Amino acid sequence: MHSDNPVQQHTPQRQFLTFRLAGETYGVDILRVQEIRGWEPVTRIPNVPAHVRGVLNLRGSVVPVLDLRRRFDLPSQDLGKDTVVIVLRIQGEKTTRSIGVVVDAVSDVLDTDANALQPAPDFGARIDAQCISGLVSDGDTMVMLVDVDRMLNDAPEDEAA
Repeated sequence: MHSDNPVQQHTPQRQFLTFRLAGETYGVDILRVQEIRGWEPVTRIPNVPAHVRGVLNLRGSVVPVLDLRRRFDLPSQDLGKDTVVIVLRIQGEKTTRSIGVVVDAVSDVLDTDANALQPAPDFGARIDAQCISGLVSDGDTMVMLVDVDRMLNDAPEDEAA
């Protein structure tokens, strides 16, 4: 059966878990999300960069926990009742590992056409936006898409060093 409607071609869909951080909306590829946990104190590790909160025990595995406010150089805020840790799978050069990221709150799952993704703008060499892989609109809200692999693998060295 032939259709006269050319719009019926299938456009690939992408899903992102969206979360709030300092009043802005961010998203990560839903396929990278291992689980979402309520905030609980972590074990602090000495001599790590300021954005590393510590580690948690996830069913026998030690998982590092990053504070995304600190990682993205945003103002700090007390951890609230909506604060969560999103456990993500990170792809390194040779292995896959888990990492937790502390965010203000989880928002929703965003379904979007792959064609709707916009590349991250070039802010020049003085601004580090390498962790942002792109942007997508969700109604009136602009969602910044986080490249989870780059977020960990290109993390800045300890500021004290």
